[in-house]
Amino acid sequence: MQSSLQELDSLLAKQEPEAEAAALRLMQQLKERGVVRGFGGAQQVPKRQYTLEELRLNDIEAERLLSPTDNTLSSIRTALQVAAAAGLAALYFGLHWETQQLVSALVATLFVFSVDQVANSGGLEALALDAAGRVLSRSYAQRVAAHEAGHFLLAYLVGLLPKSYTLSSLDALRRYGALNVQAGTLFCDSAFQREVAAGTLSSASLDRYTCVALAGVATEYVSYGQAEGGLNDVQQLDGMLRALQFSQKKADSEIRWAVLNLVTLLRRHKRVHARLADAMAAGRSVGECIGIVEAELAGAAEV
Repeated sequence: MQSSLQELDSLLAKQEPEAEAAALRLMQQLKERGVVRGFGGAQQVPKRQYTLEELRLNDIEAERLLSPTDNTLSSIRTALQVAAAAGLAALYFGLHWETQQLVSALVATLFVFSVDQVANSGGLEALALDAAGRVLSRSYAQRVAAHEAGHFLLAYLVGLLPKSYTLSSLDALRRYGALNVQAGTLFCDSAFQREVAAGTLSSASLDRYTCVALAGVATEYVSYGQAEGGLNDVQQLDGMLRALQFSQKKADSEIRWAVLNLVTLLRRHKRVHARLADAMAAGRSVGECIGIVEAELAGAAEV
């Protein structure tokens, strides 16, 4: 299997539609030959309407999962703002600045911030916060790795092949040369994009997308009891369901099923997820990560 996964890495690195299609064919061949068992092999919960009470009976508090509040970065943002204010005050009093100099410094700071918001969608601020988070919070980097490992693992289990991942804004800047890209996982989803463009989105594709979109917040909920990151994922999913003209009842039904499905899979594969998060934190390739997932699943009774 190792040589096949190395071939997979080579195909994914090409970033071409033909290479993506070849990577998907390779994975399908490996699955048909029984070399891999996890890709698209998840034993998912039955698809039906679930109530909030049923989620509670399964020890799931949906509001702690679907309403991410990034307390860690919010606290760090406040600390940085206080530090910046203290720094300006120190310069003003310590170096005996004139009031005009202080005002000029404030205007320059606000100008840089405004340009960043307009030109980079706040990318420079996100980069600074992400870097500070890794210095000031011992658990921040672990949480990000756990979040992205959740996206990777659950996508793989429901049949969507991961293409690449980044675990920090700096890593994204180095890889993509863009400030407005943060930690995240990309997938081989050309077929899904074609369905969306053609207006022919199947229920199976929608179920898969919903699960992948909510995988990060579900992972944080299972691991930490409260989701912090992933607000953008939830908002994008909500926007898509609105675009599909889902009624509130139909959207709630889709989301509740996905939440129960994801939490069930994560609880079942807690060890697999932990190993994968460690591998991603160490910068292992997609193929190597898949090898680790498959090695863990080989000893499990069910996927």
